[in-house]
Amino acid sequence: MTDRSQVRDRARGCLLGLAAGDALGAPAENLTPVEIRRRWGRLTEIEGGGTDDTEYAIFAASMLVRRGHGLTSHDVEQAYRTEIIPRATGPMRGAGFSELGTVEALRRGLEPPLTGLVHQHGWSDGLAMRAAPYGIFCPGDPAEAARLVQQDGLVSGSGEGIAGGRAVAGAVAAAMAGAEPRDVLQAALSVIPADSWTARNVVRVCEVLAAGGPRGRGEEAVEALHEAVVVRHYPWTDIAPEAVALALAAFLAGDGDVEESVTFGVSLGRDADTIGAIAGAVAGASQGEAGVPARWAARIGPVTGKCLPVVAGRHVLDTADELVEGL
Repeated sequence: MTDRSQVRDRARGCLLGLAAGDALGAPAENLTPVEIRRRWGRLTEIEGGGTDDTEYAIFAASMLVRRGHGLTSHDVEQAYRTEIIPRATGPMRGAGFSELGTVEALRRGLEPPLTGLVHQHGWSDGLAMRAAPYGIFCPGDPAEAARLVQQDGLVSGSGEGIAGGRAVAGAVAAAMAGAEPRDVLQAALSVIPADSWTARNVVRVCEVLAAGGPRGRGEEAVEALHEAVVVRHYPWTDIAPEAVALALAAFLAGDGDVEESVTFGVSLGRDADTIGAIAGAVAGASQGEAGVPARWAARIGPVTGKCLPVVAGRHVLDTADELVEGL
C-alpha cells in the first residue's frame, strides 16, 4: 500500500476496534451464549474498560516501533525482562496463563523457545490477542506479519498458540490492504499449516456459516459454531484454535462491519473479550477509524496499566500512529 493516509486510517480503525471489542466482551468472558442472552439480549454497549488484550497489543506495538522488521525473540525476551518483570511486583491482574508462565520461566533464567514451552500453556490465545500490530506493520504482506508475530510467540507460546497468532496477524495484514472478508480468511489460512488444529477450525466455521445462509448470525449459527469448534470438556476458554476461529467467523458473519462482527463475536461467549478484540481488530483494519461506532470510540481512553504498568497512560490511537510512522 502506498497511500499513507489510508494506512493510518486502517491502523487506527484496527486498534480502536481491538480495544472496543475487548471492552465490550469483558463482562461476558467465560459466559455461555445462553447466559449472555439472559443478561443482555445482545450485548451492544461498552460498560467498562478493556483487559490485558489491549495492554499487550500496545506493548507488542512498542517493540515493533523500536525494532521494526528486525525484531527477534531475543528482543522480545529482553523487553519482558526490562519492562514487564521489574514492574510485576504484585499480581499481574488479568494476565493469561501463557504470559504468567512466561514471566515465571524468565525469572528462572530460561530463554526462548523454552520460555514458551515449559509452562505447558502454549496453546493459549495470548499471542493471538496481541497479534494485530504485526498485521498493521505489514499491510498487504501476511507472510511477513506472520513471521514477525512468531518472534513474539516463541517467548510465550508454542504450537497452536503460535499458529493462532500467525493467523490473526495474516488476517489483519490482508484487511489493511482492503481485502474482502473471504480473502482475509484465506490470508489467515495461508500462513498456518493446513493440517493444524487452528486451520481445521477456521475451515469448519466457514462451512458452518456457508450452510447457515441468511440466518448466519442467529442462535442456530451460534450453537452450530460451538458444536464445530468449542472444546466443551476443557475448564478454560483461552484456547487459541477455538478463539481465533470464532473471531474470524464473527468477522465473516458480519461481512467485515465492525459493530456486526464484534457484537456477534461477543455473543459467542467463551473467551469473549479476546474474540471481540480479534474480530474488532480485523474489521477495524478493513473499515478504518470511521467504521468503529462513535459511541464505542468515545468510551476508549488511555489504558490503566492494571496488567502491564509499562503501558499505563497509552492510547491505542497514538499507538497506531506510531506504528505507521515506523513503516
